[in-house]
Amino acid sequence: MVATFKDLGYRKIFVSLDGTEQQYKVLDRAITVADNNGAELIIGHVIDTSAMEVGGNKVPEGTVDNLKAAFLESIAEPLAEAKSLATIPQVTVIQEEGRVRETLEDKMLDVIKPDLVLCGARGLSKVKYALLGSISSFLLRSCECDILVVK
Repeated sequence: MVATFKDLGYRKIFVSLDGTEQQYKVLDRAITVADNNGAELIIGHVIDTSAMEVGGNKVPEGTVDNLKAAFLESIAEPLAEAKSLATIPQVTVIQEEGRVRETLEDKMLDVIKPDLVLCGARGLSKVKYALLGSISSFLLRSCECDILVVK
C-alpha cells in the first residue's frame, strides 16, 4: 500500500527559523506541509545570546525584546497567511533566548514533541562549520521525529 501524506501522521509540525534570508523558503515549505496535513504549526526562533555575553558581559537591556519584535515583523506576512488557512488548526510562534542547540532541544523540542521538524540548510563557511557545527546536523542526530532540511 502506498502511503499518502495524511497517513504519515504529521499533526504537530515545528519549524526552526534562524533569521536569515533562507527562513522565508523554510517557512513557506512548513506552511505547505502543515496545510497538506491539517497539522498544527509551531514556529520556533532562538535568539543566540551567547555571542552577546562574551567575557561575562550581560546582554544590554532591551536588546532581546528588540530582536524578538524584529523577528515577528520579518515573518508577519507568511504568519498571517498560515493563520488564515482553515486547514491549519493552530499557528504558534515561540521565541526563546540562549545557546541555540540547548535552547532548541530543552525549551522547544523536548516540550513540544513534534511529529516533524523543518529547518534550513544554511551554508556556513568551513571554518564556522568546524567551530560551530550545524544546527541541521544537530537536529538530525538528536530528534526522534522526521526532519526535513530545506535547501
